[in-house]
Amino acid sequence: MTKTALITGSTSGIGLAIAKNFAAKGYQIIFNGLEPDGDKIAGNIAQQFGIKHHFSPCNLLYPDQIEKMVKETLDKFSHVDVLINNAGIQFVSPVQDFPLEKWNAIININLTAAFIVTKALWPAMQQNKFGRIINISSAHGLVASEFKSAYVASKHGLIGFTKTIALEGAPYNITANAICPGYVHTPIVENQINDQMKVHNMTREEVIEKIMLSKQAIKEFIPVETIALTAAFLATEEAACITGTSIPVEGGWLAQ
Repeated sequence: MTKTALITGSTSGIGLAIAKNFAAKGYQIIFNGLEPDGDKIAGNIAQQFGIKHHFSPCNLLYPDQIEKMVKETLDKFSHVDVLINNAGIQFVSPVQDFPLEKWNAIININLTAAFIVTKALWPAMQQNKFGRIINISSAHGLVASEFKSAYVASKHGLIGFTKTIALEGAPYNITANAICPGYVHTPIVENQINDQMKVHNMTREEVIEKIMLSKQAIKEFIPVETIALTAAFLATEEAACITGTSIPVEGGWLAQ
């Protein structure tokens, strides 16, 4: 049976790279994203690789939209084998100035949405006795940096959630793992560069060199394709014994 993957935030950045990798392997893909041309992006990939697909413009801030996305998915494909909770947002500010609405949005999209999608798909995965849940956390799910209170909290929380569902899923051949990327040059990081320039009063080049890549021993951004390859392996039958863990892909950041 052809396998199906639902990937949140899959019309740009890391999610798009994962979608392309899985499409090349013949997966049916449920794309999700807020890009104005998201439907076209998804359609082009589906046509390129000859796969069935569905695109949902679901805004993960809103539980009712998430539930609609899941219902549409199950109505069309009847099952989801792989869930990749990838969507995320970022905001940089000292804690005393951090807007509550930004905190709530980051927690809701980065953490709560992953819970809601997982909960909705869980019964079908249990029934099918197969599931691969891959949560895209961050190196900031394992360590912290200043001015990122909400993001760091959300990514640490996502790892805790991953461990919990790994234990609950084990009797049903459902695995759950977190991938923890370092700095990957994606739209979210591009926006972060601009925020960091303001907070630190630095140039773009200084932020990249002194704030971001200084933490990564290889002194380079992590390619999105590397994250996609990691996710692709975790989705396989052969990865059944890997569950409840966090896999850093961060260029040597955590070795320091």
